[in-house]
Amino acid sequence: MDSRTKRKFHYVYILESINQPEHYYTGFTENLKIRLNAHNTGKCLHTIKFKPWKLKSAVAFTNYDKAVSSKKYLKTSSGRAFAKKRL
Repeated sequence: MDSRTKRKFHYVYILESINQPEHYYTGFTENLKIRLNAHNTGKCLHTIKFKPWKLKSAVAFTNYDKAVSSKKYLKTSSGRAFAKKRL
């Protein structure tokens, strides 16, 4: 890959509610800035109740399937425990 080739990343991210920091949200996107803005402007029904949000952590993947698998894992009880302890 040379400098002219743009690599596409898939991000798995964890948000933390600013006003209620005990609330987290795990999601997936290709553009973190736009997605965080969507969460904070009420465009996402699952997160509107606890906005505003801040980015707690994010992991970039070049492989779509691995990113989706990671997001699914982080939404399980063991994945949430892992994220709380390590991320």
